Amino acid sequence: MSNKIETKCVQAGYTPKNGEPRVLPIIQSTTYKYETSQEMGDLFDLKAEGYFYSRLANPTNDAVASKIAALEGGVAAILTSSGQAANFFALFNIVNAGDHIVASSAIYGGTFNLISVTMKKMGIDATFISPDSTYEEICTAIKPNTKAVFGETLANPSLAVLDIETFANAAHDNGLPLIVDNTFPTPINCRPIEFGADIVTHSTTKYMDGHASVVGGVVVDSGNFDWTKYPEKFACLVEPDPSYHGVSYTEQFGKAAYITKLTVQLMRDLGSIPPAITSFMLNLGLESLHLRVQRHCENARKIANYLTSNPKVTWVNYPDLEDNKYNRLAKKYLPNGSSGVISFGVAGGRESATKFMDSLKLAAVVTHVADARTCCLHPASTTHRQMTDEQLIECGTTPDLIRLSVGIENADDIIEDIAQALENI
Repeated sequence: MSNKIETKCVQAGYTPKNGEPRVLPIIQSTTYKYETSQEMGDLFDLKAEGYFYSRLANPTNDAVASKIAALEGGVAAILTSSGQAANFFALFNIVNAGDHIVASSAIYGGTFNLISVTMKKMGIDATFISPDSTYEEICTAIKPNTKAVFGETLANPSLAVLDIETFANAAHDNGLPLIVDNTFPTPINCRPIEFGADIVTHSTTKYMDGHASVVGGVVVDSGNFDWTKYPEKFACLVEPDPSYHGVSYTEQFGKAAYITKLTVQLMRDLGSIPPAITSFMLNLGLESLHLRVQRHCENARKIANYLTSNPKVTWVNYPDLEDNKYNRLAKKYLPNGSSGVISFGVAGGRESATKFMDSLKLAAVVTHVADARTCCLHPASTTHRQMTDEQLIECGTTPDLIRLSVGIENADDIIEDIAQALENI
């Protein structure tokens, strides 16, 4: 297989043999037949490879997961039913009751709530720190019971760019893995593993699918973190698992230990696996990912420049702009472009933001983001509405912030729509 990412988008994950379907087939089956009980028993004992129940694994799902692992430069991956499931599984695979997480405060509101509220109910504590934290500040936030450091490459919706190397160095020097949600850049614009991230997650619902057709997520393991170096901290991977025939995941599966445990333990017990048809549709999106992301970024740059020139726009946040706070980091981690997402404010605050969105004709007001169609959202009253004003400011989402997800339509048409909507303020 070529190392060129464009070829991987189209070809990776599935290689048909002579006489087999050219296009990845949909294996729409819950179960798989074997000739003997011993063969089935070997599968349950993890002594043999194969499929026995689609709640754990499915051939169509695995092919798409393998493609994404290839795109990110990981050793293994697993698809989940949503991006939220991916982030939860990525953390819960190594974090237990009584443990602690250090997370960037500039993350998607749903993920912030997952960590700060839902996982807290499970006995897992968290400390949220600025994405701009220094190495020393990250280390200060780490406690003896910390098990993971988490952040987003490009935060949703604040568009803060994570200094991945700094976070990775701080995590590794404290014997911890760095987990990075890479949804907005996609592996086309950034591959966090190359900068030290150990686990990468995505909401595949966004750019990877690209058509707002199916919900999904993925967890990718770099295979680089040595769990055996910290056997007391990560006993769940190193010590025998009494719930699975006493297997030691690191001993039996080596670099695939993390994903194997996630599959045979969390998927077994929680069952957040996507249906094969969903993965098939996701794969169709992945085949054009490299083309679409480039167009998203081209359009977004034009529109960001237009917004900066409009007197009714009070501020524009887009990392590709030269005067942006994160432009230096964007050039380092996102040299081909950040994404198609822009955040900005309009004169008049919340009320004007609502009037602006209600006046749009081409762009749709929807909860979704990062697909082929231009869409717009006011996070403070929708995705982040469960947060207080203090929490909104902490995660970089001001009450007047508008999140514009620039599609792949003609850029001039998008600008014309924005211009007429601003006239109505």
